[in-house]
Amino acid sequence: MATRRTTGSTRTESPQPAEKAAPRRRAEPVKPAAPAAGAAPRVTVSEEARRAMIAEAAYLRAERRGFAAGNEEEDWLAAEAEVDRLLRAGNGELPQH
Repeated sequence: MATRRTTGSTRTESPQPAEKAAPRRRAEPVKPAAPAAGAAPRVTVSEEARRAMIAEAAYLRAERRGFAAGNEEEDWLAAEAEVDRLLRAGNGELPQH
């Protein structure tokens, strides 16, 4: 922007472009498709969150049986099946392995 001083006043002049460029449009962000009417939204659970849910469920199973030794693997497998079943029932997606 050029500034030219004249006696008695201050004026700012801006150069005129040879031709006006068309205004640029911003790209619209892509929105995920809306779920069908009446359908619950899909929930994605990370592998880390799924594993934490399984660990907590396995702990609660062990607690209910008094932390008796020897059933840790059974607790884990039962908790894993339970969490996976709940995620599927809640329209969640199991993480990709």
